[in-house]
Amino acid sequence: MAPILPTPLSILSEVFGYEHFRGPQADIIDHLVGGGDALVLMPTGGGKSLCYQIPAIARQQAGHGIAIVVSPLIALMHDQVGALHEAGVEAAFLNSTLSGEEAANVEKRLLRGEITLLYAAPERITTPRFLAQMQSLYERGQLSLIAIDEAHCVSQWGHDFRPEYRALSMLHERFPGVPRVALTATADGLTREDMVQHLQLQEARQFVSSFDRPNIRYTIVEKKDATLQLLRFIEREHTSEAGIVYCQSRKRVEEIAQILSREGISALPYHAGLDSDVRQRHQDRFLREDGIVMVATIAFGMGIDKPDVRFVAHLDLPKNIEGYYQETGRGGRDGLAADAWMSYGLQDVVNQRRMIDESPAGEEFKQVLRGKLDALLALAEATDCRRVRLLEYFGEHATPCGNCDNCLQPPQIWDGTDAARKLLSTIYRVEQQSGITFGAGHIMDVLRGKTTEKVTQFRHERVSTFGIGAEYSEAQLRGVLRQLIATGALAVDAQAYNTLKLTDGSRAVLKGERSVELRESISAPAGGGRRRSSGGKDGKTVPAVAASLTAEAQQRFAALKAWRGEVAREHNLPAYVIFHDATLAAIAALAPKSLDDLQGVSGIGAKKLEAYGDEVLRVVNG
Repeated sequence: MAPILPTPLSILSEVFGYEHFRGPQADIIDHLVGGGDALVLMPTGGGKSLCYQIPAIARQQAGHGIAIVVSPLIALMHDQVGALHEAGVEAAFLNSTLSGEEAANVEKRLLRGEITLLYAAPERITTPRFLAQMQSLYERGQLSLIAIDEAHCVSQWGHDFRPEYRALSMLHERFPGVPRVALTATADGLTREDMVQHLQLQEARQFVSSFDRPNIRYTIVEKKDATLQLLRFIEREHTSEAGIVYCQSRKRVEEIAQILSREGISALPYHAGLDSDVRQRHQDRFLREDGIVMVATIAFGMGIDKPDVRFVAHLDLPKNIEGYYQETGRGGRDGLAADAWMSYGLQDVVNQRRMIDESPAGEEFKQVLRGKLDALLALAEATDCRRVRLLEYFGEHATPCGNCDNCLQPPQIWDGTDAARKLLSTIYRVEQQSGITFGAGHIMDVLRGKTTEKVTQFRHERVSTFGIGAEYSEAQLRGVLRQLIATGALAVDAQAYNTLKLTDGSRAVLKGERSVELRESISAPAGGGRRRSSGGKDGKTVPAVAASLTAEAQQRFAALKAWRGEVAREHNLPAYVIFHDATLAAIAALAPKSLDDLQGVSGIGAKKLEAYGDEVLRVVNG
């Protein structure tokens, strides 16, 4: 009589400690367990990892062998393997952190069938040595599944193209019949088509979840003093909470980290110019300690599984919506409230346009980049629901969310068409008179009738538009210029010191065929801001997940967090790998007296109950 094999739902419960699948997880897992190929698009925090981990466990127990997981980051491999070990699953990774002896030991265990999931980077997987090992497993019927994580990296149209991912197309050719799953949190239609083509997933079933992250509040403010605006935002909304601040340059990262630190915020820099040991130390602190703010270039973050990041702030405009969505999606992975906050100004538009124009890429590729930037600029300039705009980009219909700045505090709109026509006319007339182009500051001075030294030098007080825009403030005119550049009705000549020049798109505005509508001001975040945490009896910040607990339960929660921190340090793992805050809060609220009481608490599987149950009871009842 054949043994009764565990079901995916029983694996979810007994191994991972959860009672129910989320969204399309069950369908994806059943499809892969049955041997089908899949393309999975699921938002960050949606539970993508379980979509291949459970099939790997189920297929191994059915005698199909070992699953190979393509993973692009060492930190991600380390944390996922650590989390699987905590859940009682045999997993390993092969990467440069292992010594030769350690790597050889992993390879021996792989070939002996002692591993359920093996994580490796695409560069290693496509080496002759590793392919030969996979071939050996395949010929013995012991290659159960191939999972390609962060699969958008295969696409040149995506925000994080990695050429080494292209070589993964060989896996389909060399190992036919082995189910493959490609997973990503971020891909527009063009990127999705590229993934299907280059990974040869034409016959794969596509599972596309909603891209909506309703727990994230989107706010975009007009950049005035971005550093001060950031400080006020953190102090008002996220004191002592974990967050990520993205900046475009390494220098800016260092400056902001120092300023935040001087203001009493635990902030660390992260960029490619730092020594690798320092980068690793900072990342480890961010993952393992509470309340750290990481100030980083976009080199930081992909694969970061930290669930309690309460805010993601951008001090500079990202390159496209995919990047913005991926980066903001690192907030609120635990499903609790989080903020996506960005400051945005004229210079951001100028810089992004210039980087595209000056790049060595071909014109076709530049046009795609411009289109992606235009979509992001439209999101930044939007006066209607941000979430509707964001989801429409990914082909998803939505209704106004009630949880973005524009929904919470609808902006006052003013008609900037007259100001736009006057600005464009001024640009045309000063160039006609002088034979050269000028920058934004000078054009605004002429339009507002300011007799500066430069205006006098070039006799621009004589042009017909001098002073006809005196009723407009500089902030208003900058907003008009920003939108004209964003929509292509005006261009910036990077070769001529960022001077302004008319384009073919200027004509429609000058003729009054196109209107320019702008918000009155977006310098401050939406009102009615919600506090993410509350003060405990000792004055310390209580995480939002524990805010509703009684005073006694909050004391148990604090004791559990302290115990969890000790265990995490002993195991060299982030604390959330041991137990999420939500699991600790559930335990604190339950006040269990026995191991039986702990069974069924979300996040406590059989292995964790065995490993930590007695200690948890000691801490709760001590």
